[in-house]
Amino acid sequence: MIGDTGITAKVIAPVPWFPFQSQRFGRYSLFARTPKYEILNGIEVYHPRFLILPKVGAPLTPFFLALTLKRTIRRIQAKGYEADLFDAHYLYPDGVAVARVAQDFKKPFVMTARGSDVTEIGRKPFYRRAIAWALSRCAHAITVSNSLRDELKTYGSECPITTLRNGIDGDRFCLPTETKISAKPSNEKFVKILYAGWLIPRKRVDLLLDAVVKLKNVKVEIVGDGPEQAALKAQAVALGIADKVAFLGRQAPERMPQIYGRNDILVLPSEREGWANVLLEAMACGTPVVSNAVAGALDLITDSVAGRLVHGQTGDAYAEAIQDLAMHIPNRQDVRRFALQFGWGGISLGQQRIFEHVISNSSEELG
Repeated sequence: MIGDTGITAKVIAPVPWFPFQSQRFGRYSLFARTPKYEILNGIEVYHPRFLILPKVGAPLTPFFLALTLKRTIRRIQAKGYEADLFDAHYLYPDGVAVARVAQDFKKPFVMTARGSDVTEIGRKPFYRRAIAWALSRCAHAITVSNSLRDELKTYGSECPITTLRNGIDGDRFCLPTETKISAKPSNEKFVKILYAGWLIPRKRVDLLLDAVVKLKNVKVEIVGDGPEQAALKAQAVALGIADKVAFLGRQAPERMPQIYGRNDILVLPSEREGWANVLLEAMACGTPVVSNAVAGALDLITDSVAGRLVHGQTGDAYAEAIQDLAMHIPNRQDVRRFALQFGWGGISLGQQRIFEHVISNSSEELG
């Protein structure tokens, strides 16, 4: 059962097949260590394996994924569970695979676009055609931001599209016990800045480091790992700010509320984002944000109490926004109150209405 909606669900979250569990194989070993079945928050979650061909096999991934989904659905059906619809998250390869599966099982399906499936993958002609094909068969599409919705409308499909933004768990992400915050930069007090996310090129963490050079009395924590970590550490040394920047690596999810809460400002300079959960999580912990003015950030940072939008991908632009926010830092309670407008309750009910409409229309067509 999901929340107060009365919906029952089973989740199939396939993982790529990989034979070795040793940590020396990096993130691929995580796939091998993933349990094949688990119960999370009372919901059954299946993790079947599917074949993936690194670097060259992306066009074939929906085919392999669909084979795995079909086998798992049949096993679930054999236990007496019959779904009314399929709900696919991320358009490629997941949505395209579910479009194939839905045909075989004669079920309606809904797809949700989450960001880079539209702003990166969907801008490549082959994948755009595959997504457009899936959209043409989809009963309803959901996007997590208005900008994603607007771009998806250009695919030429008549599929209805609704924006349902991601929500926040206000119980999990909450104010720290100590609610003190650096009001303004001073000789005595540092403004504490946080970045949390993958260290990959499109996240543009290098711009945050460029900004730090221009700011006085700041300390930076960088949470996350990825292929850019070594280059970013080298950049911090070259800029002479290594003593101001702490690379904390990947952190356990349960530690993140504490990390958000002990920092004054979260900065997200990504080139592209659908709906960055990290922004809302930080705000729920009372920490205002500075973000590139893209996609979901435009829908979220609509008041100065939430933070600042940056128009222009330069270190100077981020330094200016950080400085302005630090000089006018809002009350943590006000930041949190703003974030809690985006609770999961209304979003879940919106999704329920879409599901009920899709199922009703499907029943009428079959009848």
